[in-house]
Amino acid sequence: MAHWRDTFKPARFFFMDAKAGIPILATLLHFRIYTVALTVLWIAIFWVLERRGLSFWAALRGFRAWLIGDLRPARGVFKVRGKIDYERVE
Repeated sequence: MAHWRDTFKPARFFFMDAKAGIPILATLLHFRIYTVALTVLWIAIFWVLERRGLSFWAALRGFRAWLIGDLRPARGVFKVRGKIDYERVE
């Protein structure tokens, strides 16, 4: 039986992440040329990500950061409050 600290290891399907097994199941259920091609593409993407040391979710976060860019304001324009002049007397 595995030790309790080994339970955080990601699930593996042969040599890759278990999430790559989802299109394999779809290919077995609907065997067409395009499903086989999409499955091979999906597995290749997972293989490249693992070679670079990224999980699928970490790669999505990296893609989102690349898409958004370097500037990430703390508040949106609609949440920024205007300046208040406390010295104004009416």
